Amino acid sequence: MNDESRASEAAAWLLLVTNLPGRNQTLRMRLWRALKSAGAGLLKDGVYVLPSSPLARRLFDEHAREIGEGGGTGHILSVNADSEQQTAALQKLFDRTAEYAELNHRLTALKRDFARLAETEARQQLAALRREVATLAARDFFPGKPREQIEGAVEDAEAALNARFAPDEPRAAHEKIPRRDRKDYRGRTWATRERLWIDRVASAWLIRRFIDPEARFVWLKRIKDRPKKALGFDFDGAEFTHVDSKVTFEVLVASFGLEHDAGLARIASLVHYLDIGGIPVPEAPGFASIMAGARTLNADDDALLKWMTPTLDSLYAAYTNPAES
Repeated sequence: MNDESRASEAAAWLLLVTNLPGRNQTLRMRLWRALKSAGAGLLKDGVYVLPSSPLARRLFDEHAREIGEGGGTGHILSVNADSEQQTAALQKLFDRTAEYAELNHRLTALKRDFARLAETEARQQLAALRREVATLAARDFFPGKPREQIEGAVEDAEAALNARFAPDEPRAAHEKIPRRDRKDYRGRTWATRERLWIDRVASAWLIRRFIDPEARFVWLKRIKDRPKKALGFDFDGAEFTHVDSKVTFEVLVASFGLEHDAGLARIASLVHYLDIGGIPVPEAPGFASIMAGARTLNADDDALLKWMTPTLDSLYAAYTNPAES
């Protein structure tokens, strides 16, 4: 395919031209809401447009059938813009700038509210806004600077929330991750910062389940109080902590040769996203809410780890056997 053909294909649009019975206002409103939610542009009354794609075709096919069953007609046309000006005019129908700006305003307001909110409520509100951002991004067919800005704002809000409720997160080191032998790490004492949050609780679970079943944990109020022979994790200078783009959980997985475990890989993606951002994970908001609630109910970190262990066991089982979940 030459460059001209690619450009023509990239400029293709799908139109859904509708003619609905005047008496069927319920169908008219349902159609409008569904297509608006899917991100379709309204070219004129009864004429909807989407960038051409298999998904857009299936969506328009579905609604054309619904219109026909309701006594109307729906025609799907595939067209190309005949000029750059027409392409720009069509793309303007999909400008999400105002919607991103409104979400950014709400994120800014939420960051101001962190000082007065309880942790569970703060995380729930941020999770809800994160879902709205993801929904908007899914129907942003021509992403640009506004989308980059809102993604940065979500990361900033996540960092501000963790600074409020999970301070002293470690800075990433830049070094090669050496391979360790699990038999050399049995029956050890492991130490990390107290008031566990996502990466620390998941790492403690990983240690006890896959590395050192007899592990004993020390939860440190001050890093300098770490017992001399204790193995540190998830703090600056610890034996196991952030390395480059990897969070502590991922470093432990790599250190002990567990990368090929599909269940642990899925949990690693979840922990990574909740700890430092990146690719969203569908289960992340729910897991963060459970963790925040568990922290509220368990002031003692031993009790907190015990409380969260069945949740992590359940996630691992579901991720390991996806056909059964």
